[in-house]
Amino acid sequence: MPQAWSATDERRYEHIKDSAKKEGRSAKRAKQIAAATVNKQRRSEGRTKAQRSRKAGTRRAAKRSR
Repeated sequence: MPQAWSATDERRYEHIKDSAKKEGRSAKRAKQIAAATVNKQRRSEGRTKAQRSRKAGTRRAAKRSR
């Protein structure tokens, strides 16, 4: 697990990974799905650097569409 992940993120990762395995996904794919899902949640909560830069890009795109 990445160091930036909290204990809650790690539990969420394990739960999603186990669910994906039960659905018949390979272990490698289950890990990818779980990591992407946890990172997406962290990004939406503003706990990553990517979130700050994405907001700026969204504003620029909105201005261009006017």
